[in-house]
Amino acid sequence: MSGDTQTSRAAGTVHSGGCQCGSVRFRAGGLGRPSICHCRMCQKQFGSLFGAFVTADQAHLQWTRGQPAWFRSSRKVHRGFCRNCGTPLAYRHPGGLELSIGSFDHPELFEPQVQVNHRQRLPWIDRLFEKPAFESEEMSAFFASVQSYQHPDHDTDRWPEENETTDVQADD
Repeated sequence: MSGDTQTSRAAGTVHSGGCQCGSVRFRAGGLGRPSICHCRMCQKQFGSLFGAFVTADQAHLQWTRGQPAWFRSSRKVHRGFCRNCGTPLAYRHPGGLELSIGSFDHPELFEPQVQVNHRQRLPWIDRLFEKPAFESEEMSAFFASVQSYQHPDHDTDRWPEENETTDVQADD
């Protein structure tokens, strides 16, 4: 499926998403252009190489559990996140609102169509996916042994479910 087809399919429906711990959930329709941003503020918000967003129509956005906390990262921009687990959720600016692609239950539907602030990208980013993939039996065994306490990628009536623990353990 081409990126344009994916985007049009994603834009015509309502999508759910939320933070890692499940304290903040949302439903959004009327979604627009998916993008990645290379600016330093997005790198820091995500603790990553860039930020990935999709434009959202605030009239078709509903916070269904909790609300994001907002950090004013500049004179014009506020960045929304879960105050419990820190998941980046949104980017609010004078022109509108964008939601983080990774916080959707199905991020695969939002293939970025453009890169913004391209001149600010890390100098080696264009070569990133030329690097060899690395897998090992030890790494596979480790990840198979990890029990996730992360909220599942679908809406739940409540979270955490009964008899589930969400205490942070240093070794998980």
